[in-house]
Amino acid sequence: MKNIRLEVCVFLTGAAVMALEILGSRILAPYLGTSIIVWTSLIGVVMASLSLGYFFGGKLADKKPKYEALSLIILCAAIYIGLSAFLKEPVLIFIRAWFFDLRLSAILASICLLSPPSLLLGMVSPYAVRLKVRSVNKSGKVTGNLYAISTLGSIFGTFLAGFFLIAYFGHTMLLVGIALVLTVASLVVFTGDYKFRLFVFLFIIGSFWASPQVARNMRGKDFIDIDTNYNRVFIYNSNEPKTQRPIKVMVFDPKFTQAAMFLDSDELVFGVNKFFRLGGYFKSDLKRTLMLGGAAYSYPKDFLSQYSSARMDVVEIDPMLTDLAKRYFRLKENDRLQVFHEDARTFLNRQARLGANVYDLVYVDVFSSASSIPFQVTTKEAVADIFDLLGDNGVVLVNLISTIDGDGGKFLRAQYHTYRSIFGQVYLFPVANQDPTIAQNIVLVAMKGNKVPDFKSVDREINGYLSHLYKGAISNDVPILTDDYAPVDNYLFKIL
Repeated sequence: MKNIRLEVCVFLTGAAVMALEILGSRILAPYLGTSIIVWTSLIGVVMASLSLGYFFGGKLADKKPKYEALSLIILCAAIYIGLSAFLKEPVLIFIRAWFFDLRLSAILASICLLSPPSLLLGMVSPYAVRLKVRSVNKSGKVTGNLYAISTLGSIFGTFLAGFFLIAYFGHTMLLVGIALVLTVASLVVFTGDYKFRLFVFLFIIGSFWASPQVARNMRGKDFIDIDTNYNRVFIYNSNEPKTQRPIKVMVFDPKFTQAAMFLDSDELVFGVNKFFRLGGYFKSDLKRTLMLGGAAYSYPKDFLSQYSSARMDVVEIDPMLTDLAKRYFRLKENDRLQVFHEDARTFLNRQARLGANVYDLVYVDVFSSASSIPFQVTTKEAVADIFDLLGDNGVVLVNLISTIDGDGGKFLRAQYHTYRSIFGQVYLFPVANQDPTIAQNIVLVAMKGNKVPDFKSVDREINGYLSHLYKGAISNDVPILTDDYAPVDNYLFKIL
């Protein structure tokens, strides 16, 4: 073991670096979202910190090439990561409250939570090389071997954290677990008195088992914080702002609540879900419909209760959200509801290849967060697939969050004209009001047929939704969205 302890050390620290970087996206997501801006900030800060670590690690190794110093560097990283498991929430709440620019907030959060341990772990490989090299003639071989082992550790940490550990343990316990692994790595290369490091090791083990209980005590017993393979999800009880009626909400975005359910009835909470009922006006005699995006299944439940003989297919990429909907949001098994757990675009591609017009109506409600919509579902190619899946006079309803005018409306206008390039008729229904400068939910309706509706209904509720038809001009000042060019995140950033 003594002969390979540096190899073991660089492997474990390499694994820790990449696992920490992947975890960073989960830690930031509920407060800053999951947009490309957040990912860019996170990756940039980690890479910059590693570069500084390589520089200072090599410099320090030349001055003080001792195993005890390397052990202390790793232990400091372990302690910082262990502390961040319990301090990350206050730090992120403070940053979100005081810094309103998303780019600045994402960079500051990455610096506070990820930069110090990344810098320290970046120091390990050059320091290990200095300790391992005994002859200039073999320095190249030693350097190559250690960096290769470190890279293998990074690959191992990436796959293990991304495929298994995050969903199984959750990010808080995994942070403590990384701290535990690094403490072990510190012990591996330490040659002196082990008492302090053994104390830290045992303390972190205790923290590992205590962290779920600590999190519950901080948030309350009814607060659910779950890491899935795709999201970090908060579920908790609250009150509907206007009526103060008790609701249960699902959140995986810092700006908006993704889903909510009244605890005392099956009535829809959000206005945009109610506007989806317009589908029955634009396409009567519904038999089979498709919904892209499930989350807590608020509208699918409403649809099945309103149309006793119609069927709905739901495409939800995250199987855990479906399980959570069944556990906490009264989703029940139904012969008329079929769920596909896959990416919405791959579903559309596969169905389009079958060449069958299978749906009367398609609902699109896909959000990774308010600041991040899966671009591949917004493009002309995806819209063409939706068109092909619709039967004669088929209709698609799309939930968007945007302004209509100004820089904040670029995404709306790009999406509007993308649908106009495929469908004969496209209409907008702002949910809150007709002010084109206000960011709000807007339902886009695209119709395959040529018959122009009169936008009147004998149903009082539907007539109220129809009265929200936007009659202003839609500027054609941005290109349509394609698989090759779809700057969706940049457009959405202007809204925030």
